[in-house]
Amino acid sequence: MEETAIKKILIIDDDMYIGNMLDELLTREGYFTGRAYSGTEALLLLSREKPDLILLDLMLPGLSGEEILPELEGIPVIIMSAKTSVDDKVTLLLGGAADYITKPFDTKELLARIAVQLRSTAVTSAAHSLVFDDITVDTASHTVHVHGLPVRMTRTEYAILKLLMQNPSQVCTKSVILEHISEDTPDCTESSLKVHVSNMRKKLQDAGRKDYIESVWGIGFKMKEN
Repeated sequence: MEETAIKKILIIDDDMYIGNMLDELLTREGYFTGRAYSGTEALLLLSREKPDLILLDLMLPGLSGEEILPELEGIPVIIMSAKTSVDDKVTLLLGGAADYITKPFDTKELLARIAVQLRSTAVTSAAHSLVFDDITVDTASHTVHVHGLPVRMTRTEYAILKLLMQNPSQVCTKSVILEHISEDTPDCTESSLKVHVSNMRKKLQDAGRKDYIESVWGIGFKMKEN
């Protein structure tokens, strides 16, 4: 039976009482939680790890919820705010928020809204995700994660990894790799391909503590099976 990963929710709210209440509620429901008390702190946390969903208050010290919302692309965001104006809600929803719930809110309603967003995200993510062992490639956002943590790739490294993960059991020859990635990465040549693969391989190895790429001598490369 396939194990389902526990979802992580980041609570961005400077109100200690509400934050503690949400932390306790979500933990009891089986979610992992993270806390940020300002917009600046939230962006710092998000540069290190990407949660599955964000609960965002608007009135934050430093950067406000409205200011950081554009930076939260690719993650479903539920706005929690005392603002009840339809215009405010419409602006935020059109600005990238997935949902909006007015404070004070019923916890059962909030949990239902969270479940809907996570269910919707799971369907979308499945269509845009390539998974091999501990590696996940999101082809929509062009991001790479190992053990859920982001791994920064150059454009060329990403293109090579994506091709290998699309064909995990096959050896991709050097000529096939160059042909498939040439349009997106014209800087990659036969002489530089080995360097790009080596750099990408090291980044994955550093993140996952093992080697995920196999060199097939004189032919090309493939994903390394355990």
